[in-house]
Amino acid sequence: MVADREGGARRRPARAVAYAALGVVLLAGCASMPDSGDLRDVESTPRQDTGVRVFAMPPADGAGPGEIMQGFLEALTSDDPGYDTARKYLTAEAARSWRPERSTTVLANGPSIETDCGPGAREETNSVTCVLAGSRVATVDAQQAYQPADGSYREKLHLTKDAKSGQWRIGGLPDGVVMGNSDFQRNYTSVDKYYFASNTAVGASGQPVAVADPVFVRSKVDAMTQMVRSLLKGPTAWLGPVVRSSFPTGTALQKGVTGLAPDDQNKLTVPLNLRASRVASGKCTEMATQVLFTLRNLAPTLESVELQGTGGDRLCELTDERAESAAWHGASKHPEYVYFIDGKHRVVRMPTASTGSDSGSGSGTGSAPVPGPMGEGGKRLQSVAVSRDEHNAAGVADEGRSLYVTSLASGGSFDEALVSSAGATPADRLTTPSWDARGDLWVADRDPHRTRLFVLEQGVGKPEQVAVPDLSGQIKDVRVAADGARIALVVEKDGKQSLFIGRIQRDDGTGQGISVDGLRSATPDLEKVSAISWAGDSRLLVVGQEQGGVQQMRYVQVDGSTLDGPAPGALTSVKAVAASEDERVPLVAYSEDGIVRLPSGAQWQKVDKDGSAPVYPG
Repeated sequence: MVADREGGARRRPARAVAYAALGVVLLAGCASMPDSGDLRDVESTPRQDTGVRVFAMPPADGAGPGEIMQGFLEALTSDDPGYDTARKYLTAEAARSWRPERSTTVLANGPSIETDCGPGAREETNSVTCVLAGSRVATVDAQQAYQPADGSYREKLHLTKDAKSGQWRIGGLPDGVVMGNSDFQRNYTSVDKYYFASNTAVGASGQPVAVADPVFVRSKVDAMTQMVRSLLKGPTAWLGPVVRSSFPTGTALQKGVTGLAPDDQNKLTVPLNLRASRVASGKCTEMATQVLFTLRNLAPTLESVELQGTGGDRLCELTDERAESAAWHGASKHPEYVYFIDGKHRVVRMPTASTGSDSGSGSGTGSAPVPGPMGEGGKRLQSVAVSRDEHNAAGVADEGRSLYVTSLASGGSFDEALVSSAGATPADRLTTPSWDARGDLWVADRDPHRTRLFVLEQGVGKPEQVAVPDLSGQIKDVRVAADGARIALVVEKDGKQSLFIGRIQRDDGTGQGISVDGLRSATPDLEKVSAISWAGDSRLLVVGQEQGGVQQMRYVQVDGSTLDGPAPGALTSVKAVAASEDERVPLVAYSEDGIVRLPSGAQWQKVDKDGSAPVYPG
């Protein structure tokens, strides 16, 4: 017996053989699988160390239907690149037609094989039907995009006994693969691939803005080559309407290319099916930027990318430093300060390198009022947002009724409020505002009688109401992604608060205005989301609680998947959190202890007992 990753224990097949010293595990489930009895979960492989690869073994001679099913399900969780061993459990025709790449279905505890799978006393039967059942957790589609799912899973697989060989094989099965959640966590990894926001540019030169598009790839099956192929095929269907790729239509790796990896100089060469005459220099730089940003997820030490065309001609080469200047990338922008509201309702800032200690408001904490009217105490501010370039600030004052925007420079004064709310209570008025990289400012009015989302171009334009056609409920919180292509909304409906991610469709000249479309849940298991912050290009830090549970703080992906890693240290009564796309800076939160921060490798530290509403730029 071995410990199951979902808890408890389960029986291992007798013929499983491990070569741990070689980093290889061979599996087969064909020696002692019973053909009758209770439903049984198939969770085939224990969690392995990073360097260990798992390979299945082919079916044993004379294996019964139940054993064939068990072996096949185990083969689906192996690191066999083309599922060649899994196909050996199929009839010849089924092996040719089966398309495992079409989808991956993730079940809570692995698929259960129903009891009537084996022929039992009906040995004269040459055909049986097995039923796989379970509870859905998620699906990964043909584009490798993850989507949470629920409900029951039930699929029939037909087995036949070959008249000549007498061997049982699976002759009818759906496309795709199925496995338990823990096997999925072991086999797959989430990787961001990068495209450019269609209608977003920053800087005087119109620098394109990189947008992350997370997908799941098999982590030990030539992951870098998989990611390049996925990048070249284009963005996922959800993100596609708001991004562009610089690769010409039809671009692919040259035939037979596998095993892409950086050389000993941390340089990666990517052979493409392009002729040099088809690729302009500027476009090639953008193409190489997409590759470099994407593959740094898998190879953090990657320093340069060379794109090769047909005949081995070099199309272009791009270093890590040049890529950062070729495109605006949220994760590469290090914020200079973290900002919050002090006990005097002023905006103060503290260098991100400060350690801080509990010495009271504004004294001994390394914090100081910001330049300009926001730091002078002329308004009783409740929340603040600082532009990505840290030149301007937007503050909500008058108990949530009014939004003001000012410069973070000495002098100046408050102008008229740009947005106002008539909500009955502060909780029904304006949300904390949020800036994107192009300088647009976003805020929502929580008035239950007139819930609205606004955007102010460059933070000074006339507020434009943003359509949210899929919205079903009341917006309670807003955080726009740095790229200006995606936005996170906390929506309340029937007493439940959920986090949704939408894509921002900007006016393309049709007069339709700006809208937030394609809302999808990022926290399906939480019934109350009380605080959010972007914490990476495709990751958010969320404070919430499950039904009947206690408040928790954790990271979630924009696609609704949960990262396989540690959550931040426990903290009670959290009312607001601040994180940055630059994951090197510490987390900051507003809790019952005031402003606290979490440096890397340390415990939460008190910063300002009277402070509230912490934010990083954005």
